[in-house]
Amino acid sequence: MFWLSAILLMLDPAPAAAEDPVKINDLVMVGTHNSYKLAMPDERMARLREHDPQAADSLDYAHRPLTEQLDAGARQIELDVYYDPHGGHFADPALRRPGFKVQHIPGLDDRTSCPTLVQCLTIIKDWSDAHPDHAPILVMMNAKDSTGDANPIIEALPFTEAAFIALDREIRSVLPADKLIVPDDVQGSYPTLREAVLADNWPTLEAARGRLMFALDEGPEKVTLYRGDRMSLEGRVLFVNTDEDSPAAAYLTLNHPIQQTERIRRAVEAGFIVRTRADEGTVAARTGDTRQRDAALASGAQYVSTDYLWPDPRFGTGYRVGLPGGAAVVCNPVSRPQGCGADPLEAPTR
Repeated sequence: MFWLSAILLMLDPAPAAAEDPVKINDLVMVGTHNSYKLAMPDERMARLREHDPQAADSLDYAHRPLTEQLDAGARQIELDVYYDPHGGHFADPALRRPGFKVQHIPGLDDRTSCPTLVQCLTIIKDWSDAHPDHAPILVMMNAKDSTGDANPIIEALPFTEAAFIALDREIRSVLPADKLIVPDDVQGSYPTLREAVLADNWPTLEAARGRLMFALDEGPEKVTLYRGDRMSLEGRVLFVNTDEDSPAAAYLTLNHPIQQTERIRRAVEAGFIVRTRADEGTVAARTGDTRQRDAALASGAQYVSTDYLWPDPRFGTGYRVGLPGGAAVVCNPVSRPQGCGADPLEAPTR
């Protein structure tokens, strides 16, 4: 009867794919936008609101300390970093030592829960060491050298090749190699990072627990400067935001889940890791409009960023962003429609 069993197996195959190891691109996690940001002082906000109400609304949000965010299930942190190789470029006494500084807009929206990159990364590392089974944390970085203001209060220093070398070095000064997932880990023996990603060479969730990965969320000019003459990102710490055809393609920032629904889905199906945004500019929190949030969570993007892990009681809408059941990690509906097997993949620590 062996032949009959074989025919029955062909007609009704076992769902072997559901038993394949879960990779880090098979997940969905929530994170925060400008994760370090504290509220602007009342008097400064009042002056800005009088001058530019729309800008005031867009900056009128704040985050709890990084540890509280991670405890609540955040697995993506965003840091704006400013180059300060000699120290003292920014007036705050805490910023006088050389090294990268973390703030939003110098001289305006500059209150931060961790003023230096080393402080921010140390907080994240300490939390990670205390919770070694966490899913990989994505630390997004904006390399800030312009505020977009023609007359900035404090002029930022430009990001140069030397600045990016220093950025990699400063990250590695806090985080040892076994805490990091870097492009070389994914590329392996493949000719390019993109080819490795298309072959689904991301680490498994189990191998990635307790580790961090970094992404440079910038446009083509800074990405090109960071890559230099490399084929992909050999030797670098950060993945880069680029288009799907680049040899360095692995990570994409696609912040508009309603307008970019199909592109996000195609990118995730192909194997790329995507970050999108559930809200921006405080609009959703003020109105209670959940359309962008719902589209983001359904899009397949692995990291969904928000300013509202908790509702802002001032607005009275109850708007917040989280995963079902308060989970920190869920299975990706696009890259892993057959399910991930384990439930929950990771629960929040709160």
